[in-house]
Amino acid sequence: MRRFLIVGMMAAGLTSGLSVVPACADEATVEAMQDYLMFQDYESGIILPQQITEEVWDAVYFIDTRDAGQFEAGTIPGAVNIEWREVLDRMDEIPTDKKVVLFCNTGSLSAQAAFALRVAGRENVVVLQTGRDGWLETAGYKPE
Repeated sequence: MRRFLIVGMMAAGLTSGLSVVPACADEATVEAMQDYLMFQDYESGIILPQQITEEVWDAVYFIDTRDAGQFEAGTIPGAVNIEWREVLDRMDEIPTDKKVVLFCNTGSLSAQAAFALRVAGRENVVVLQTGRDGWLETAGYKPE
């Protein structure tokens, strides 16, 4: 996994623009991610909206990984809001004793959050495939 740091060249007295400098994760982190990727089943980290029956609904904890504004505009009932980039900082708020379903609008941001949590050792987290949009369209259960 690579992160990119934007280095302002203006700070160095150069006003021609910005430069992107790659920053690499340490070897142990890369190895943990590789181990996770190599030994997971193809669908191990996801749940489909159709799989959320009333029984499943009552047994899971939903986390909306979108920003606060999107959360306020509408979410899955009962979900808590932990923005996707905050999940590692707020791991102590995420239950370990039940399945945790992470979602965003379509599943892309929540997939990043779930990957980070799984690499950090949380095997009880899954991504809602197709996100809230998919849940609104095809959920197996929606509380009234």
